[in-house]
Amino acid sequence: MVNVFPSGSSLGAVVQGIDLSNPLSDMDFSQIVMALGRYGVLHFPHQKIDAVELKAFSERFGGLQTSVTGKFSEPNVPEVGILSNIVENGVPIGLADAGQDWHTDMSYNATIGFANVLYALKIPRRDHRALGSTHFANMHAAYDGLPIALVQRLADATVTHDFNKFWEGMRQRSDSVRPALTSEQRAKRPPSKHPLFLTHPITGKSVLYANPGYAVRINELSEKESNDILNFLFEHQLQAKYQYVHDWTEGDVLMWDHIGTLHNAVPDYGPQEQRLIKRCQIKADKVFDSSFMASVYSHLSPQIGKK
Repeated sequence: MVNVFPSGSSLGAVVQGIDLSNPLSDMDFSQIVMALGRYGVLHFPHQKIDAVELKAFSERFGGLQTSVTGKFSEPNVPEVGILSNIVENGVPIGLADAGQDWHTDMSYNATIGFANVLYALKIPRRDHRALGSTHFANMHAAYDGLPIALVQRLADATVTHDFNKFWEGMRQRSDSVRPALTSEQRAKRPPSKHPLFLTHPITGKSVLYANPGYAVRINELSEKESNDILNFLFEHQLQAKYQYVHDWTEGDVLMWDHIGTLHNAVPDYGPQEQRLIKRCQIKADKVFDSSFMASVYSHLSPQIGKK
């Protein structure tokens, strides 16, 4: 039986009473969907799953994205990416700098991202303290905190998101080994446009859908005004009162909602402090379908309701 314990912060809840190596029942699946919308970040501690099981859990929620480069994925399971700073025989086994700035995965796609699922196998520590925490920001709360006049003015605004913005930003770091994207790779991830304010498919409430990693332009404004307002929005959405921090330990599975959150992986560990995490990226190709949510509601117990 799934038990959900809220963190008491702006985001986050611990989910207990479930073994993710086993297929989910319809009721457990529905409870997780609703909890994801409500709390944004779900922590499943003490898990032991393999790549096939990680994929099977993740793909219940939507289609899975694979790497644009074709590198750093689980053998025979390309939907499971490897995030790691470990080097074996002079060759990196995973993407070492994934997620190391504020962003929302897959906002650059025509079909945006719904969620990430990460499974921790090795976590770096120093002086008995876990390193490499992941920080999150609540975009439901950020929307609610915007000036009403700005919300009214930009009610119908759209934003262009570009994968290359984040990629090139990472390449500018002195320790980056990322190559420039090829023309073919750029073609696989062209810029896309989305509403600045989205209605969240689970909560039914508005969220601020723009992030520093990928958002490049508010299309209805001049370039200067777009830059000014985006800078204001980026500063606004990252206020401490909207944030939540997860400190990793081995066996953690962490699932978070891309539609209602931003995240940032903090690289406060050195090359010899090993980190190994496996990841699935879930597309929002199901959750906006009314039949998907109708099925979720149909399997909820009366005590849970449709909050």
